[in-house]
Amino acid sequence: MVASNPLFVGWSLKKFKATVINDIWPEVLFFSGVATMVTLVSEMTRHKLSFSSAMLTVLGTVLGLVISFRTSSAYERYMDGRRLWTTIAIASRNLALLIWIHVPNERADKKTGLQKSILEISIEKKSMVNLVQAYSVAVKHLLRAEPGAYYEDLYPLVCFLPRYATHNSETASEQDMLPLWKASAMDAEKHKTAHTFTSSRPLSPERSVGRAGSAPPPGRSSESDSAEKELGQLSEDQIYHSLRGRVKRKKSFDPEMALPVVYSEHPLLPARNPPKESLYDYLPFLRVFKVLFRKLVRPFRRSPPPPEAPLAAATTTRTLTGKKIRPEAIDSNVPLEITLFLSSYLAWLLRNGQLVPAVASAFTTGIAQLQDTVTNLDRIRNTPLPFAYQAHLRISLWLYLFFLPFQVWSSFHYLTIPATAFASFLLLGFLEIGQEIENPFNYDMNDLDLDSFCLSIQRELHEITAHTCPDPEEYIFTAWNQPFAPGDRRTAEEMMSDVSHSYHGPETGMHSIRRTLLKGWWDVDQITRAR
Repeated sequence: MVASNPLFVGWSLKKFKATVINDIWPEVLFFSGVATMVTLVSEMTRHKLSFSSAMLTVLGTVLGLVISFRTSSAYERYMDGRRLWTTIAIASRNLALLIWIHVPNERADKKTGLQKSILEISIEKKSMVNLVQAYSVAVKHLLRAEPGAYYEDLYPLVCFLPRYATHNSETASEQDMLPLWKASAMDAEKHKTAHTFTSSRPLSPERSVGRAGSAPPPGRSSESDSAEKELGQLSEDQIYHSLRGRVKRKKSFDPEMALPVVYSEHPLLPARNPPKESLYDYLPFLRVFKVLFRKLVRPFRRSPPPPEAPLAAATTTRTLTGKKIRPEAIDSNVPLEITLFLSSYLAWLLRNGQLVPAVASAFTTGIAQLQDTVTNLDRIRNTPLPFAYQAHLRISLWLYLFFLPFQVWSSFHYLTIPATAFASFLLLGFLEIGQEIENPFNYDMNDLDLDSFCLSIQRELHEITAHTCPDPEEYIFTAWNQPFAPGDRRTAEEMMSDVSHSYHGPETGMHSIRRTLLKGWWDVDQITRAR
């Protein structure tokens, strides 16, 4: 496979912003200025700012090796992150397969002794598969320093989980709130209102988006009508739902429309919340003029400007020179809470004798894989290279580039300026690339596409739950199946109906089948080899 050249295919300003030019241009400009000073003084005066270049080769080789190690270690962390997300996808797929196929559909209620309906069991299994899907989404928000559960792609999948340690939420207090919702700063009073809304005014994408006073569907009971009257005084500003504002975006790519539609105690944050972009992100050197302009116009302002809003946890800003500021790591307990509910579901199945030991062991292994993976991902996010190593490497590189023009002027003369600029761009670029990709979980173009990974897992899990689990004889012994081809190209239906064939003989059956399979091997060996 021939890869396309990224420099000349689909070039855009976004790709330019993804380069490290915005991060290193002040340093390149500074060392180019030093080279200019050295060259002009040496060329235009009788003072020659040069000395022996004996140390140039030795130090250059050492710095090159160290920078190469720095970049390689960062790329290894990048690939570790990708491998761990592959592990999440595999573990999620395996858990969904175990839940959907191996958890039995026929079971009796222990309390009543009556057979449970297929609908009840299907709802139970699909809800747990939705929890498996929610796990990858929760890990994505954890890695992006976005705590809590109130996101458009996460809350609809976990909102059915219990909120309080007591079973009766009407009498529960804030002290009874479970850690998942306590850490998400759930509003207990608004939760009761949202719960009442959910019971009396169910939402769906086809209906009006849950506005107060909307016409109830036909067949609504009198109890629902009375609840509707009680809640009719509340507006959408007092309660929130996952469809708010999504009707206008109907024609754009909006994967959250495939999720359940629910009411919420808080406004749901977007599934993807990258930092806002401006012209200064693409042309960072203009930030200097922005600051100067503010200082010039400040005396002429009649009123002081409003204070700037505090930055969100997931917002990535830049310094005055355009260098990126990484968001601080924030812990989130949502992935752990989801694995706790999956583990309790496994324990419940075992108590009720619904799983054989082999399936239970695979189920336990899948949950352990998810926990191990998120721990390793958090290790990558929270364990940068030691400060002493990074500081010493950068200072050593600065000293090398500062003294470089003094060592090469005697050979390059005026070419010392572009030569120093190129060397600065090359070495500082590799050093900055290592810092750029060592935490590949944010919103930059160089980071891993976590949203795509989560959507891929979502598609796979829905494909699994769409499987009907038919009995093998329903599709094996049909006219569409030729199991012995190319040795015997008859269909399975024809072979089963031809009772006079040697396949059916009590003494000749196995021998005849083996002869056909041997012929098939020989035919395949001859046909598939290039002449």
